[in-house]
Amino acid sequence: MDDSFVKELEQLLPEGDLRKNEPLSAHTTFRTGGPADLFADVKDIDLLKKIIRLAKQSEITYYIIGNGSNMLVADEGFRGLIIRVKPEPELIFGEPDAEGNVKVTASAGCTLLKLARRSAESGLAGLEFAAGIPGSVGGAVVMNAGAYGGEIKDRILSADVMNGQTDVITLSRDGLELGYRTSIIPKKDYIVLSAVFELPKGDRAESERIISELAAKRREKQPLEYPSAGSTFKRPEGYFAGKLIEDAGLKGFRVGGAQVSEKHAGFVINTGNACSQDIRDLIGEVQKRVFEHSGVHLEPEVKMLGFIG
Repeated sequence: MDDSFVKELEQLLPEGDLRKNEPLSAHTTFRTGGPADLFADVKDIDLLKKIIRLAKQSEITYYIIGNGSNMLVADEGFRGLIIRVKPEPELIFGEPDAEGNVKVTASAGCTLLKLARRSAESGLAGLEFAAGIPGSVGGAVVMNAGAYGGEIKDRILSADVMNGQTDVITLSRDGLELGYRTSIIPKKDYIVLSAVFELPKGDRAESERIISELAAKRREKQPLEYPSAGSTFKRPEGYFAGKLIEDAGLKGFRVGGAQVSEKHAGFVINTGNACSQDIRDLIGEVQKRVFEHSGVHLEPEVKMLGFIG
């Protein structure tokens, strides 16, 4: 790593917001992954612009993360700069309109749990489904996160994103091109900064009841006691990934410390001593065997970072 680049970063960032050789296992929900050369927490948009421009000028590879809930980082780590975008404030609630609808602005680093719970506490409905999704608003917009019949696209109005020239632009719901676990964001290499949701007036007790009910369903059906990235594979059209995996006889299948969950075959879990390579190898083997059994190719939802080949 270029010493002059590091020194310039140190001058830009507040003390404690830049760390060297930071273990990425501490920042991913799989709890695996080697160190990043540099790891920066960035809470200010203007500062983010400066850092990205500096990285490009210095030809330093960088990668933007949120809550690390949909990532698998190589055991060798990441050669470059990891930027965790955490703009503040995290949440801004607008005034109700004539129908009682409220615009809620959430920063990219705000967790979906916080967004859903604070909205419910404010008597607003529509985001109950998101309370159990283990990710941030930024990541949720990137992949149009969803669960239990709800998706981000159902409630989002717009998102502020940064393009490759570090200009901030606002994309409408249509402009985001939100589909099943996809959006325009990765196609254009945009960085999500914040999103605006329009939520109808609801009943706080009812919203909190729904959130609790969905949380109980998750505990019953999903292996929440183990580190994972949530659902490992996208749902193939006309099928359910978990059923395809189970039908291929892979429930409980292991590679090292990684395992196809016995509770829900759509989850790959870290049983406690998995390394990232175990998880990657397991995902590859599941893809191979499911294709041999059913002819269906499973596409991982998980983004893989730092792997060679």
